[in-house]
Amino acid sequence: MGFNCGIVGLPNVGKSTLFNALTATQAAEAANYPFCTIAPNIGRVAVPDPRVETLGRIGKSAKLVHTQLEFVDIAGLVKGASKGEGLGNQFLGNIRAVDAIVQVLRCFKDDDVTHVAGRIDPLADAETVEIELLMADLDALERRAADRQKRAKGGDKEAKAEIGVIDKALAAAREGKAVRTVDFSAEERPILKTLQLLTAKPILYVCNVDEGSAAKGNAWSAKVEEWAKANGAAAVTISAKIEAELATLEDSAERGAFLADLGVGEPGLARVVRAGYALLDLITFFTVGPKEARAWTVRRGASAPEAAGVIHTDFEQGFIRAETIAYDDFIACEGEAGAREAGKMRLEGKDYVVRDGDVMHFRFNL
Repeated sequence: MGFNCGIVGLPNVGKSTLFNALTATQAAEAANYPFCTIAPNIGRVAVPDPRVETLGRIGKSAKLVHTQLEFVDIAGLVKGASKGEGLGNQFLGNIRAVDAIVQVLRCFKDDDVTHVAGRIDPLADAETVEIELLMADLDALERRAADRQKRAKGGDKEAKAEIGVIDKALAAAREGKAVRTVDFSAEERPILKTLQLLTAKPILYVCNVDEGSAAKGNAWSAKVEEWAKANGAAAVTISAKIEAELATLEDSAERGAFLADLGVGEPGLARVVRAGYALLDLITFFTVGPKEARAWTVRRGASAPEAAGVIHTDFEQGFIRAETIAYDDFIACEGEAGAREAGKMRLEGKDYVVRDGDVMHFRFNL
């Protein structure tokens, strides 16, 4: 399962509390001092998707398996991290390893929980993190540019191909712009990915509000949401404290009553996970049978053989065709047999691009 989001932010904004609630564990120690999370904690979280239950019911499946995302709780950043301050080098190294960034912003006041800067200003916090990531990218790009120029003069073709991408990213970084805001061609993107630039990663802002603001947010979260929208980013508002309490309730009726009392329609974490899934530009396809109904994850634009390879590499290598039914057709026809009789089952080949919700059965031969 190769898709993960790194939870980042300044110290004492609620990162570890959010991680604990996401994974329903106490794997990360949540304490009122910087750097309580020394090594990145990793947890896998089911992506809420009611389609799995519906497919399982129709397919009379014995087991339901949701797709998952991996969340990594990364040590708190402080100003100067790009120069090695605090746990800067470790922090930046851990971020390079994730696919997307979930930045927690403190949008609550609590005299018992000290803010590292002594004030509550989520937009300033966001800027602090972005500047540190940008400075680290600028340093890495300048060093990479000098190296590639030297190798290109020696006739290195790969170095020549990289120079154009590096120059484009470097120009943005020098202007103080995140690399994710730059438009790269389809040919340039694979090269960009190898650079492992921090500001090239997609980002989701999570506004951590007080318990009383969980339903509608507050003035701080409203500013973040407005700012994120204006900058082409996404934002979700939750109360990590409430979510942590909710995670301790095992009874679904009790959980529902708890949310109803707060005037909250669904757990905020469900929105965080779905937003993280969308942030990575992922889609879901399904397999349904008597043993299990299972959700599988692929990147948008994946071909049928690539989807088959998610299940098993042999499926991709020996791919013949994919028997495919759209989710709505599977439901309307009450399952595979009905869809087949209604002519709603399609035989798709190697060039087929998987669509979100496809119910698939792969034929292969080794």
